[in-house]
Amino acid sequence: MKALIVEDDFINRKVMLALLSKFGECDVASNGVEALEAFVIAMNDGEKYDLITLDIMMPDMSGQEVLKKIRQIEVDRSLSPTCIIMTSALHDGSNIMTAFKNQCDGYICKPISSDKLKEMLVNLGKIPQ
Repeated sequence: MKALIVEDDFINRKVMLALLSKFGECDVASNGVEALEAFVIAMNDGEKYDLITLDIMMPDMSGQEVLKKIRQIEVDRSLSPTCIIMTSALHDGSNIMTAFKNQCDGYICKPISSDKLKEMLVNLGKIPQ
């Protein structure tokens, strides 16, 4: 599995990298602009990501905005959707509903545990049980 971790907080980025690197190759982006660049580069190189974990609260471009832009790029290029899991400290229904309206595949509230992430990956068919 090839994953892109998008997280502006250094500690959260390291934690997610430690959790996901057990399952495959991981790239990291510290903001939405870097995330979109990484997504487009991987797509243009024919090495599309299997999974993107996307923090919602980031400076310059929120995870919600990045999600919408990725989905639009996929539509414009007739690509199958990438599995995107939103990660956030925001537990409110509004953010969760917006994320699913924008076509995320999953939503995990922080703090993210190994068990919580593994369960989500199994449910999404990204890793075996």
